[in-house]
Amino acid sequence: MYEHERSLVKRLEKEPFALLGINSDKDRDAVKKLLKEKDMSWRSWWNGGSTQGPISQAWKVTAWPTIYILDGTGKIRYKGARGSAMDKAVDQLLAEMKTKGK
Repeated sequence: MYEHERSLVKRLEKEPFALLGINSDKDRDAVKKLLKEKDMSWRSWWNGGSTQGPISQAWKVTAWPTIYILDGTGKIRYKGARGSAMDKAVDQLLAEMKTKGK
């Protein structure tokens, strides 16, 4: 998914959009190396080295990867959207924001 996420971040760099990642790998140093190797410019938090870490517990995540798409108010509007469905969901929310701003 890194390639798609990277293209989404690049395409929307001038928009009010943020991609956030959570990583549950055990080896934090390996995670840092991966972030650099994969040129992941977006924020990514470490979940304590466990899928049962504090972030996944707070958000009740039980499957990986889990994708939430939130609107500008922080409300979860889409769950599990990947690939073109993720693009469509994000584009829809950005269009709604522009319409409300008029």
